[in-house]
Amino acid sequence: MALDSTTGNDGAVFTEVDMGSSDSSASTVRATIVQASTIFYDTPATLDKAERLLAEAVSFGSQLVVFPEAFVGGYPRGSNFGVSIGNRTLKGKEDFRKYHAAAINVPGPEVDRLAAMAGKYKVFLVMGVIERDGYTLYCTVLFFDNLGCYLGKHRKLMPTGLERIIWGFGDGSTVPVFDTPIGKIGAAICWENKMPLLRTAMYAKGIEIYCAPTADSREVWQASMTHIALEGGCFVLSANQFCRRKDYPAPPEYVFSGTEEDLTPESVVCAGGSVIISPSGTVLAGPNYDGEALITADLDLGEIARAKFDFDVVGHYARPEVLSLMVRDHPATPVSFTSEKTESSHK
Repeated sequence: MALDSTTGNDGAVFTEVDMGSSDSSASTVRATIVQASTIFYDTPATLDKAERLLAEAVSFGSQLVVFPEAFVGGYPRGSNFGVSIGNRTLKGKEDFRKYHAAAINVPGPEVDRLAAMAGKYKVFLVMGVIERDGYTLYCTVLFFDNLGCYLGKHRKLMPTGLERIIWGFGDGSTVPVFDTPIGKIGAAICWENKMPLLRTAMYAKGIEIYCAPTADSREVWQASMTHIALEGGCFVLSANQFCRRKDYPAPPEYVFSGTEEDLTPESVVCAGGSVIISPSGTVLAGPNYDGEALITADLDLGEIARAKFDFDVVGHYARPEVLSLMVRDHPATPVSFTSEKTESSHK
């Protein structure tokens, strides 16, 4: 296994793994994880940055590019939006207004631009966004094919901790696995990757390239990613942002609650840790904790069958007569409207 590193035009590190596939009949997919920070509160500039990074990844032959959780719209690390039990502050409400303004509608012009990027560079694109649906926000992943078509979305089912204050909850209608020419692709976001029933549902849909955009840069996150690769017999691509304090607005506009006084502009507030793992549990690229980076590996899809021979969690290793799972995959809407046509007779 050969490992090469190249510095990109923006100072990002491109890591390439040559897997040396032993099966010439198996397909190989070159996949790249983007480890980079949002330009907070500036969605047009963030989209410009996304296109620069996408173009750089494609210049190295990438067919699939995965961006981190909340890349478009931003992950509001350290912010508490002025919330305490029974109280909201005026500044916190204004913080939410600005965060809401940076989010995107799905569908909408930003989605159209992302689709155009995927088509322009002929790449499959998985993008973490903050989705605006009226006045509720969702942490969402969008999927695009290499023809420039928007395929669909996954909304985070269970926001973690204070995320529940600012994000709504997804439902079973947005847990897709897309069957594409480069494999079956889906995503789970950050700590919902720890939900075994959600993972089981995705395995049952045949996921082969399991994308895990996250905001968790702890070393223990790597154990979860390795476990999922082994459990699901799939490639796991975990993308995280690398952020310094200066990547967020300066105080008092934006405050890291409880830690602001300990931070300098150069302080690392999210250390990345993006990684690509094979179905056998082998780390193919990463984890990277050094800075903004493009992290790439060649995925030998034949490895999936080799791994499933040992363990297929929803196949020969399942015991459906003992254990089973029901997934409600219909939209859960708070209001439904029905109209009935009635015939009245006039006599």
